[in-house]
Formats: sequence, structure tokens, C-alpha cells
Amino acid sequence: MAVTVGRGDHFYEVVEDWARLPHGWEFTQVAGVVVDTEDNVFVFTRSERPVMVFDRAGNYRRSWGEGHFRQAHGICFARDGSLWLADSQDHTVKHFSAAGAHLQTLGTKDTPGADGAPFNRPTDVAAAPNGDLYISDGYGNERVHMYDPRGEYLKSWGSPGVGDGDFNLPHNIRVHTDGRVFVSDRENHRVQIFDLDGKHLETWADFIQPTGIHIDRAGAIYVAELRNRLSILDLGGRLLARWGRVPSKEPGMFFAPHAVCTDSHGDLYVGEVLEGQRLQKFIRK
Repeated sequence: MAVTVGRGDHFYEVVEDWARLPHGWEFTQVAGVVVDTEDNVFVFTRSERPVMVFDRAGNYRRSWGEGHFRQAHGICFARDGSLWLADSQDHTVKHFSAAGAHLQTLGTKDTPGADGAPFNRPTDVAAAPNGDLYISDGYGNERVHMYDPRGEYLKSWGSPGVGDGDFNLPHNIRVHTDGRVFVSDRENHRVQIFDLDGKHLETWADFIQPTGIHIDRAGAIYVAELRNRLSILDLGGRLLARWGRVPSKEPGMFFAPHAVCTDSHGDLYVGEVLEGQRLQKFIRK
């Protein structure tokens, strides 16, 4: 019998063993996942093959990034279809073509930024509609940094703490087309929302270590929570669906979800770390 999860308009059927990995390959920990305009799924892993690409049916297409990453953490598409990827150990954010050509590196490898400067174990990167980049710098700094599309530094904001605009491990970041910047403030168990200049707008609570944020084409907000749960909200923060909580490797449940994304059909992809070490696909019904 098929496993189903969710509720209402966010009701899904689990696809077991969706990704057809080459013989002997493993995902290890799935730190990030994004989907391009043709529904190809780019999976950012902590394995020997950092970026693996699959079509919508789960067929393996290619891999790249070998030797470039020490600790895969966050990934996003730029406006032109290239990719930015954050490495939370070597203090860099790297720019690649979709085919895997290395284009640019922000930050200095193995050199952490001092006194809040970029980067000290960065966690994620997001592109705004105008191409500007927003980078969450979370494990060593409690900051968000802004860059222009060419990779030129613009500004930063944030400091350690629990107040509005403070962070305790900004772990993931996404920018909505309406100009709002969503930051998962992991150890404060909340999502903070800012304008494009870093002005605090509001805070959403009721999360348990939020690790990943995705905004779909209809405006639904998906929040992966490290404590084995996924929450789906509307643009006003109203909860639409939620499942998980007890750590489980059963199909449809979670063990340390870290990344979340949807495709053009509304199907859902969730990557897991720690003992999870998998990518699950959920078909929207």
C-alpha cells in the first residue's frame, strides 16, 4: 500500500527509492536540493560526488564538484541558471555553471572572516529577483551578507542574540519574489523575515531547529526542521500541513531533514543528514 502524508491541498504519496544511483554509489548526507526549470533535480551531498543531477523520474544524469567541497551545506540557482554553493567548513561560497564548470569563489579558502566579516562557516546562499546574493553565515558568524550579481560585497547585518534581527545560527536563506528575505534562525527555533535591505519585518515561531526553507511558485513556504519534521505555511505564516517529529527512517517520515524543494508539478523533495542520509520524493495528489 502506498504511503501518504500531509493534508488538504498538501497531500502527498511517497515514492520509495526514487533516485536511481549508479551501482555502489550513496548519497551519504543530503545537505541541499534544488530543481531547475526543466525539473532536473540537483542534489548537494557530503559524498565523493558532491553534486548529483537526476531527471524528474529519478534517472541519474551526471555529477560534478569532486575536490571542490569539504562540507556541502547550501545551494541555490542564480538568475541565469548557474549555481551558488556554500561550504560550511572551508569558509567559501562557490559559483558553478549547471554543467559543473567552476566560475568564481567568494571568501578565502580555510581562512575564516574576523569580527563578523565574510565568511566564517557559511551555511546557505539565495538569489534575489534582481540577481543580488544573500548569504547566511551561520556556524562561525551570526550574520547575513549581501553581494551583487558579480560577487561584489555590498553590506551585512545581524548579531548574536534573541532579539529582532539577532541570530543564533542563521542556517538557510531564501528570497521571495515580493522582496522578503526568509532566514531560518535555527537555534532560536524561528524564521525571521526581512526586507531586501535587512530591515526586520516579522518573526514566525513554532519551529524546532528550522534548517531549510523553500518558497514554491504559488507562494507556499516549506520549512524543514532538523528535529524530524516538515511544516508548510502560507505567505502569512498560517500552518497548512505538518508531519513528522519522532525520528524515523520509515518512508515519508524523517530523520534530520536539512533541505526541501518542489518542482513544477508541486512534487516535493526532502534531503536528510545525520543518520537520515537520503533524499525522499513526495508526489502531490
